[in-house]
Amino acid sequence: MIKILLICLVLISSLNARQNPFFPSKNETDISFSTNKVSQIEPLKRATITLPSTARTLESVTITYKNLDGSIVSKKELLGNSVDWHLPIFISQNIGGDEKRPNTKVVPKTSEPLTKLASLSFISLYANKKQFDLITKDKMLRNFLLTKPHRIVCDFKRDINIRSYEKNIDPKSIIKKIRLGNHKGYYRVVIELDGPYRYKKTIIKNGYSFALL
Repeated sequence: MIKILLICLVLISSLNARQNPFFPSKNETDISFSTNKVSQIEPLKRATITLPSTARTLESVTITYKNLDGSIVSKKELLGNSVDWHLPIFISQNIGGDEKRPNTKVVPKTSEPLTKLASLSFISLYANKKQFDLITKDKMLRNFLLTKPHRIVCDFKRDINIRSYEKNIDPKSIIKKIRLGNHKGYYRVVIELDGPYRYKKTIIKNGYSFALL
């Protein structure tokens, strides 16, 4: 009987009993905090990002955030969408959560009419957003891009003696200014833009059409 009691005492003394049940044991993990002081951070309403004039495609968006334990993590979302650099990018949280959008019929886009911006007896300029047409019967000899400021230059064949022409366009328009100058055997039309663009030229029935890219 005494031997049995001794064995029981040895077994009890060898057990690692938890001294305080309100603290985690050695093998348990808990969320660590970088500080005990809770700072008052203003909730996100909306952040705005302005793109440079050279931006054309939004490839991805990366969000960097801080976790509860103070660690910093970045999350990247691939997009690959075209963007208009004139418009800002907004970052906000949807308070209402994921709501089902009502079924709406997709209305096909219709081409908007072009507005006359400048006109002479032998050539006229019509434009709307990223498209402009040069209406003329004269043959285009060449067209090219120049920078500082960004502008499209078009030379047309015509023997003519006229004074230099210059007109400022609406500040909200992509086309900022148009100039026309006389040269030997041709005249030059210079269309100044609000930023860098590539363009695609198309011959139309009554002249030439340009699409800015």
